[in-house]
Amino acid sequence: MSKALMARLDRLLANLGYGSRKEVQALVAAGKVVLDGKPLKDAGLRIAVDATLPERMTIRGVAVDPPAPLVLMMHKPLGVVCSHKEDGEKIYDLLPRRWRLRDPALSTVGRLDKETSGLILITDDGDFLHRVISPKRHVPKTYLARLDRPLSGSEGETFAAGTLMLEGEEKPLLPARLEIVDERTARLTITEGRYHQVRRMFAAVGNHVTDLHRERIGRLVLPDDLEPGQHRILPAGEAETVFVDG
Repeated sequence: MSKALMARLDRLLANLGYGSRKEVQALVAAGKVVLDGKPLKDAGLRIAVDATLPERMTIRGVAVDPPAPLVLMMHKPLGVVCSHKEDGEKIYDLLPRRWRLRDPALSTVGRLDKETSGLILITDDGDFLHRVISPKRHVPKTYLARLDRPLSGSEGETFAAGTLMLEGEEKPLLPARLEIVDERTARLTITEGRYHQVRRMFAAVGNHVTDLHRERIGRLVLPDDLEPGQHRILPAGEAETVFVDG
């Protein structure tokens, strides 16, 4: 059995965004941090840190946030950006303020552009992030696209051929799977993550995407009851389903 990670209480809670170490020390001194039913008094105490911590510790009567590694599923709404550097409302603004102060920091796993909604993952687990976005993994991602003009019927064959070239690129796209929903709506599954890939694919066959929504990554599906802007924590086993082809 692996040995549990040990951490100083004040450093742990500061890294989880509960305040500076001085502020955390004040919380502890006030008896606001409870572990296994007992208020803690020593902010320098070293405690075991694992996935069970939120079941064992409360802060001001509320379960402590999960320690790293953390993976979140979010329903990204339209109009927010996934980059820290872009102007406008950011996806991180939709998280509790203390989550924006966590160390290691939370980052999106890839990006959805401002005008695309749907499933996005956010994590502080660098290994998980890089495994998902690695070109070698070919993690499948499924999008629902609404189009400006009716489909011609030949798009599925074109996308599946593995020969389609996007404007300005020298390497053809990998085969992609198209499901026609109605004459102006299609579900497209791709295994790459090129810049604005879905929009550019439909542009290459003479159409224009008016609405784009990501439904699935691997076997992980955006649930119907997760409203735009909402998020939930994924158990490790569920997060790993992104590596399983749906």
